[in-house]
Formats: sequence, C-alpha cells, structure tokens
Amino acid sequence: MGKNIIEVKKLSKKFKDFLAVDEISFEVGQGEIFAFLGPNGAGKSTSIKMLTTLLRPSGGEVKINGFDILKNERDVLSSFGIVFQDPSVDGELTAYENMYFHAVLYGVKKTERKKKIQSLLEMVELIEKKDVLVKNFSGGMKRRLEIARGFLHHPEIIFLDEPTLGLDPQTRNKIWDYVKKINKNEGTTIFFTTHYMAEVEKVADRVAIIDNGKIIKIGTVEEINNLTGKNNLEDSFLHLTGKNIREEGAEPSGMMRRMARR
Repeated sequence: MGKNIIEVKKLSKKFKDFLAVDEISFEVGQGEIFAFLGPNGAGKSTSIKMLTTLLRPSGGEVKINGFDILKNERDVLSSFGIVFQDPSVDGELTAYENMYFHAVLYGVKKTERKKKIQSLLEMVELIEKKDVLVKNFSGGMKRRLEIARGFLHHPEIIFLDEPTLGLDPQTRNKIWDYVKKINKNEGTTIFFTTHYMAEVEKVADRVAIIDNGKIIKIGTVEEINNLTGKNNLEDSFLHLTGKNIREEGAEPSGMMRRMARR
C-alpha cells in the first residue's frame, strides 16, 4: 500500500438531537481492502453517505483521493464507484444499456466504452446476457452487473455497501473473486460493509468496527482477535458490540442515490 487514499478526521453527523456519527477518524491506504463493520444503527451507513457526498457532515474533514469532499465534490465523485445496498440498476434496460448509460454519465471515452463494457461483462459472466432486460435477471445476476458497472470508469476506490446481502454462497464467492481480481490487477481500493464475518476474514486487509457512532477498534482480523482473546471475528465482534439485537432504522437506512442534503 502507498499513500492514504481515504482520510477521515473527527467526522460527525447529527440529526436534530441524535448524534449518528461522533468524531470518527481513520485512514485507508491505496490498494487496501478495508472492512467497515457495525451493528444496525451503529453509524456505518451514515458514515458512508458522508464519504460519498450523499450527506453533508455536521463536522470534521474527509479527503477522498486527496480531494476535500466539500470543496472538490466533482473530483471526489470521479474518484470512486459504488455498489448500493439497495438495487440501483434499471430493470427496463438491458445489461449492456445499463453499462453504456453509466459510461456516458461518468465520461468514459467513446472509443473505449464498448471494449470496457465487454471486458467487465465477461469478467462477471454476463456477456451472454448483455441484451437481456435486467428485470429478468436473478438477484445474483443484478448484483454482478452492479459490480461491473461500479468498476466501469476505472475508479481509484470502490464502495460496496453489503454487496452480497441475500445471495447464495456460490454467488457470494464469485462476487468476491471478481472484486479481489480488480483489486489485485488494478490496485483499486475496496471499502466495504457486510454482516458476513467469514467474508471479512477471507478478504479484508484491515477492519474498523463502529458502534454508537464511535469507532471502537481498528486493525487486522488477527489483531482484533488477539485483543479480545477470541478465535474468530464474529466472536470478537459480539464481544465488542454486545449480543443484544439492534433494531433497523436507528440511523437513516439504506444507501440512496438521491437524498436531500441536510
């Protein structure tokens, strides 16, 4: 890893009387696979929305690829791709049309569009389905298309918000194969959330655990397990965050493409 491609300093977000994110600070190195974990309502979705300019911070500073998220929003937006927790592909378009629209939106050169789209659809094993309407795709196929689309404009960073949620083990493994391949071949930084701790153990270089709006631990899986005295990340996670069930919606839920700035 080289420079820090994500730099977060004392980042906060308050909704009326509720402090969703409380002065968190961390860095992510270029080319790193970084897992951002927390129970429901811990502050992770709110944090990601701020990192990706969907939500304005109440305080603190964030730099993405060296650009301030408030002062250089256009440069920030061109630096990352994102796979939303909620489906974001257009079911009334074909796989190829979804990719082409994204390529135009992100300014991929006209001479490169067809080649890049074909290469990525081949990587996620959807090239034979490129002319099929996405509404006829399975959940796993849609997720694979979203992964391909997120990498289309060759971003420095890809944000994955629970990319394998609800998928069978075979599809989950395939998706991580694609992500690791891009990370290795292109040096793309991967920032992801998940509730599948086994995935984190397999792919993450480092892990940050957030709870009640504060980051409580950052380190490798081995370092966190050593600190807690546990044998696996799930046990360490429960040790650090407790075993009580958290309610959905304690923080603004779902990654939304369009939302009012606050």
